[in-house]
Amino acid sequence: MAVTPIRCILLDIEGTTTRISFVHEVLFPYAREHIGSFLMTHLDEPRIQSCLQDPVLGAPTTPVRKEDLPPLVSRLHQWIDDDRKETVLKTLQGYIWAEGFEKGVYQSHIYEDVLPALKRWKEKGLELGIYSSGSVDAQKLLFGYTPYGDLTSFFSYHFDTHMGGKKEKSSYEKICHAMGRDGAEVLFISDSLDEVRAAQQAGLTAHHIQREGEAKEGSLASFAGIF
Repeated sequence: MAVTPIRCILLDIEGTTTRISFVHEVLFPYAREHIGSFLMTHLDEPRIQSCLQDPVLGAPTTPVRKEDLPPLVSRLHQWIDDDRKETVLKTLQGYIWAEGFEKGVYQSHIYEDVLPALKRWKEKGLELGIYSSGSVDAQKLLFGYTPYGDLTSFFSYHFDTHMGGKKEKSSYEKICHAMGRDGAEVLFISDSLDEVRAAQQAGLTAHHIQREGEAKEGSLASFAGIF
């Protein structure tokens, strides 16, 4: 029986292309510290009102007023502390991180083997995509401000929690449909075994990668040797 060739590589971010500590020790604290002042400054912008009027936040008025912000900010702080994957939080974090990147407050961390792998895969004609719990805007920022320059041109696809949870089989089915690919044509790489299993259940080829510490049996330690 013929084996379907891989046509697309789909990558996780945290713990896969980027050190987890960069997200949790740099980006999350920056968003937590600045979210109150950011919302106050940008409250009248349609993109911010759209986020704050999401029913999941439970804002008391429409449009949201300045006096409504304290309890909403407290809720968002708690979600950051709990690492909640709420789409509205991820969207707002992306807006705040954009300011930090643009001001030069920080640069992304990217593992040393990522850029050589991206170049190698593109040269082989493979399509590349990202699937992360961080918003699409945040993904583009992370790959746009790296020590190696702007890497966004390598990626044809970006997916976030609008496609569903990363531990859900249906999310990967939706992604394959969006790319016009059969699951067997897509290789997903993640540091999360639960995500790898969900992708496999959806018919994708999936590899588990363990960046920090010794890789478990059957896991990858780097992108070296993948195509």
